[in-house]
Amino acid sequence: MSSKRIPLRISLRFDQKLCGLIWSLNYIHSEKYAIQTMKTNDWRLEGALEAYYNQEHIKAATEKNRWEVLFNKYKDPNVDMIMADGISNLCNDLQVDPQDIVMLVLSWELKAETICEFSKQEFIGGVQSLEIDSMEKFKKKIPQLRSQLKDEDTFREIYNYTFDWAKEKGQKTLALETALALWHLLFAELEWPLIDQWCQFIQERHNKAISRDVWLQLLEFAKTVDATLSNYDAEGAWPCLIDEFVEYSIENGTCSKKSDE
Repeated sequence: MSSKRIPLRISLRFDQKLCGLIWSLNYIHSEKYAIQTMKTNDWRLEGALEAYYNQEHIKAATEKNRWEVLFNKYKDPNVDMIMADGISNLCNDLQVDPQDIVMLVLSWELKAETICEFSKQEFIGGVQSLEIDSMEKFKKKIPQLRSQLKDEDTFREIYNYTFDWAKEKGQKTLALETALALWHLLFAELEWPLIDQWCQFIQERHNKAISRDVWLQLLEFAKTVDATLSNYDAEGAWPCLIDEFVEYSIENGTCSKKSDE
């Protein structure tokens, strides 16, 4: 009998090799496929595995499996998504506070549509783009994510993204408490000296949801108008709420600009 033929009753040694191959293939293929792979490589396990993993479509399937494992670790038991509890667990594993701004950057990178939610497509597509397929790589990526806030254009993209990401589904405006919390988080990165004064004004004089126009224009205001408001142009196309903030600051004597200027 040729040594290359499969005997009717597989020997213990061969059976162990076959089991090893099937285990190594992560059950992607059947036992029949494993036997054929072994036969093609003269029943040498090492050669069979090497030939198997050198196939491009197998490499892709193996990579996808790692992303699936990462997603499944944090997905909600009732829906095919990562929800608030899963994100909290992810933060624990990353050793990152859930309120850390880097989680906002991560959501932006994953193109997440809704706060505290990652769909399977968003998560797997995002970590694939970031070349993350393990928790070790995830941890190493955190400093890089954080550093993106230092780039002016990227910061603007993240800031603009935040409005739609954080507002409630079906709403055109952003809830006041959510806006205040996110303004403190984002403007801490810019070190805008008027952020506390702005939030106080919003609570005292506005005290309702924030429009998209106000959200977007506030960043432009913070970047172009100095802290004394001395270069503020009343004829500029600012939202009324920002004009009112300037008047509020003048009334309270917290800026050098005079109301008759």
